[in-house]
Amino acid sequence: MQDIRDLMTGDHRSCDDRLVAVEQAVLGGDWATARNRFAAFRDAVMAHFNAEESVLFPLFEQRTGIHRGPTQVMRSEHLQIRQLLATTETALEQANGEEYQGAAETLLIMIQQHNMKEESILYPMCDQHLADQRETLLPELRRQIGRQSEETE
Repeated sequence: MQDIRDLMTGDHRSCDDRLVAVEQAVLGGDWATARNRFAAFRDAVMAHFNAEESVLFPLFEQRTGIHRGPTQVMRSEHLQIRQLLATTETALEQANGEEYQGAAETLLIMIQQHNMKEESILYPMCDQHLADQRETLLPELRRQIGRQSEETE
């Protein structure tokens, strides 16, 4: 059976791929496509954050009693990423290449650092502490991130 780390890391990669598609459209000067692709990227990131903040983090905190640890840091970073998403989207709406490149680069760095922390620290901790809830937790996380069709290997 798949674990939390595999599922959520896979979703990180899916979001990364969406951001690459935005960048390709911007480089091609296709601002309308870039805006549409960015909306899909933003929605995927927001669904991922929602799955973590409404399902995974509360369950982890309840199980471990750790409320001011890694989940607090991740929530704080989610807020920063949300702000960067808004800044980047504004640059896209204005078709401002220079502004977009700066915002997108900052966003990419922040997301990469954030994902690395989740994948190397938080998700393994979740797998350890929530292993007995995997059968119900994984389908709910899949539903939240919009990956209902994924198999439970």
